Amino acid sequence: MKTEFDTGVIHGRFQVLHNDHLKYLLAGKKLCRHLIVAITNPDPTLIREDTTDPNRSNSRENPLTYYERYTMVNAVLTEAGVAAAGYSIVPLPINIPELYKYYVPLDAVFFLTIYDDWGRKKLEQFRSLGLTTHLLWDVPPEQKGISGHEVRNRILNGEVWENLVPAATAILMKKWDIPSRLKKV
Repeated sequence: MKTEFDTGVIHGRFQVLHNDHLKYLLAGKKLCRHLIVAITNPDPTLIREDTTDPNRSNSRENPLTYYERYTMVNAVLTEAGVAAAGYSIVPLPINIPELYKYYVPLDAVFFLTIYDDWGRKKLEQFRSLGLTTHLLWDVPPEQKGISGHEVRNRILNGEVWENLVPAATAILMKKWDIPSRLKKV
């Protein structure tokens, strides 16, 4: 399979990694030889509030640790048949652009999706830094599909959520007893 780019960077909080996240990750991987999955909001000290999406910094929106999300991304990509040599997983403090150079190669192509003002702000931010960007899709919020917020709310309300996530995500969420943790946040 011919790829368009050598190295791509794709990012997200993955709080909880759901089926549409997998679609996003696979769309990025299809376009590059090596995909770097950058997990944003890696720890509370690197989270900054942003007026375009103020809930992103809320602890209720960030219940999983970096390690849990790293493990989840790895398990889901493995389950999807992506060879381990084809991707890396790193942290990325998305709201602190001056730190990007310490986490990801700045000469890679940065994949994005846009659903709202937050997505548009990231696109502008990446471009202002001189980063090469590639828009995977731009759709209105009502066409976004699954969100981590929706998955977490279903868990909190005792509703079925497993159908919204890859099997590897559901297994890890249950193994780590994340549903109980969500109720305590």
